[in-house]
Amino acid sequence: MAQLTDRVSPNQNIIDIAKQQWETTKRNTIPTEIVQLPSAGKIYPKTSPLRSGQLEMRYMTAYDEDILTNASFLREGIVLDKLLTSLIVTPGVLVDDLATADKDALIIQSRILSYGAEYPVKVLDPSTDTYINRTVNLTELKFVAFNLESDDMGEFDYEINDDTKIKFSFLRSKHNKKIVDDQIISNMLFNMITQVNDSRKSADIVDFIRYKFLARDAKKFRDWIQVNSPSINLETKFEGEDGGTFTSKFQLGSDIFWF
Repeated sequence: MAQLTDRVSPNQNIIDIAKQQWETTKRNTIPTEIVQLPSAGKIYPKTSPLRSGQLEMRYMTAYDEDILTNASFLREGIVLDKLLTSLIVTPGVLVDDLATADKDALIIQSRILSYGAEYPVKVLDPSTDTYINRTVNLTELKFVAFNLESDDMGEFDYEINDDTKIKFSFLRSKHNKKIVDDQIISNMLFNMITQVNDSRKSADIVDFIRYKFLARDAKKFRDWIQVNSPSINLETKFEGEDGGTFTSKFQLGSDIFWF
C-alpha cells in the first residue's frame, strides 16, 4: 500500500509556498473590523458570503499605501479596487461582485480605519452662494433603509404591465465597467434584467429592451430603481458663514485617502 505524503505540485516552488504561508500568518495579526453593508446583503444570492450583510476588513498598513500611489493602478482607474481587494478578509468576496453602495461603504470604512473619520469637503453655503470648506465626520453617515426582499438568487420582481413581468438584480461593480458612454441606458438595463416573463435568454432580453420596452416604461423603472436602491445618506448639517446651519449633500471625491 502506497504511503501518503505531503508533496507540492511540480509547478510549485516550495520557497514561494513558504513565503505565501508566512505572509498569510503575518496578515492575520493585523486588526480587523466587521463592516455593515447598506444593502444588508439582501441583493446577493443566498450562496454568497455577502448575503450576511456584513464582511470583515482589516486595517491598512504603510505597505498598503503603495497601492494608492501605484502609477499603473492610477492610470487604469483601479486603485480603489486593488485597495479593497487587499483589505477584505472575508473569504470568497470579490470587489467586482459588490453593489455600488456597498463598495462605497467599504471605501468610507477603510478611510476611517486608515486615517480617521474627519474628511474635508467643499459645500455651497446658500446664505452667501459661495463654496466653503467644512469637515464631515464619516462615522456619522447613515444608510438609507433598504426594504426590498430578493429571492434566493438575489433577484427581484418588477411588473411593467399586465402581460410583462421582469426579474432584475442590482448592478455590481463588474457591470459598471461594461457600460459604455454611448449606450448607457440600454447597457444598464441589459446588465440588470435577468428574465423577461419566462425567458432568461440573453437574446430575448436584448429583443425586449430594443423593441418592446417603451421609453416611458423604461424611465419609470429607472426612477423606481433610483428610489429603491441601497444607498448612503450623504446629507449633513453644516454651519454657514453667518453662524446659521444648513443641510447639504457632499461629494466623496477620488481624494478620499488624501487630505
